[in-house]
Amino acid sequence: MKSKEVIAELAERMGWTSKEVTEMLSALGSAIGTKLMEGDSVNLSSFGQFEVRKKMERISVNPTNGKRYLVPPKLVPVFKPASVMKGRLKEMENNE
Repeated sequence: MKSKEVIAELAERMGWTSKEVTEMLSALGSAIGTKLMEGDSVNLSSFGQFEVRKKMERISVNPTNGKRYLVPPKLVPVFKPASVMKGRLKEMENNE
C-alpha cells in the first residue's frame, strides 16, 4: 500500500479531507521524531514502540579497492510492533 492509498483510506474512514489527514500524519511524525531526538521512546498502545538505538562503530571494507574505513557510531530509530499488531497482520495474511 502506498502513501497516497493510506491517506485516501484514512480520509474515507474518518470523514476527513486528504489534506487534513496529511497534516495529521505529518504532525504525528514530527511529534514522534521530536521525542526520539530527545532520547525518549514512544509507545502507542496496540500498535508498537518507537525507540532510538545506538549502532556501535565498525570497520568496513570497500570491495572494489580493499581499503578499510572506520564507520562512526550513530543513532538509528527502531520500531517494534506490539503483539496485538503482529496478530492482526497474521490474520490478514491468512485471509488472503
